Amino acid sequence: MLIGAHVSSSGGIHTAIDRAEAMGAESVQVFTQSPRTWRPTNHPEENFERFKERRAEAGIGGVLCHALYLVNLASPKDDFYEKSIAALSNTVDVGCAIEAEGVVFHIGSHLGAGIETGLERVVEAMKKVLDRCSETTWLLMENSAGAGGTIGRSIDELALLYERLDRHPRLGICLDSCHLFVSGYDVTDETALDSVLEDLDREIGLERLRALHVNDSKAPLGSNRDRHDNVGEGLMGEKLGVFLSHPRLQGLPAVLEVPGPDGHGPDASQVQATKELHSRWAAKAVS
Repeated sequence: MLIGAHVSSSGGIHTAIDRAEAMGAESVQVFTQSPRTWRPTNHPEENFERFKERRAEAGIGGVLCHALYLVNLASPKDDFYEKSIAALSNTVDVGCAIEAEGVVFHIGSHLGAGIETGLERVVEAMKKVLDRCSETTWLLMENSAGAGGTIGRSIDELALLYERLDRHPRLGICLDSCHLFVSGYDVTDETALDSVLEDLDREIGLERLRALHVNDSKAPLGSNRDRHDNVGEGLMGEKLGVFLSHPRLQGLPAVLEVPGPDGHGPDASQVQATKELHSRWAAKAVS
């Protein structure tokens, strides 16, 4: 498992590799622009080249780009919908330029317009974005958390989109441990996690699972409240190791999106704590 973290790219996208290397990360995830605005960052071409050079030097095994949280491909509001498509398209373009393995995004919410209306808009938007992906940079649907009109909380909903997009060859999945937990999938229980992965394999195919988000949870099982906690400090606690050590999840980029000790995101201590948790539970699996 390539344990890493979401890091800042302040000062140029290539600086993300420096931060990842400093914290002992084996994979890295970045925003390709400010997460608080629609306006894309105009990256100099040399920063893309430096990113790839530094990645090779640092031995970073997996790179992910995360789309803006503002993106909502199911929005019934046309202006918001078009901005969402443009923002996600730009993230894919940057992801391809730095040769990232995947661009992770949250599908969005139909905001009361109805699931079928929302799905139709999502499919049309994703078709446009998928056309921009490369052979090596995939578009990764992340399982969601939340109530109301949120789309993508279940394996069934992700599978429905996968089928409606004709099993596009560059469409994959990113599973988030916290989102699964608060959506009612108990990933701290081996039998329950086995069932989740069996469903995913049957409905989509485990070869489409390209990345993981590793987050503990401040909110209880099935609460539909998306509140990440630091590894070892949330309600999953030590048993987050069940998720980390599952044999079918090994070899994947596993990125932390936790608040960190100071509320400014994951740091070296969280990366190390996750590696140690993984090691403890992997040893149990072998014994």
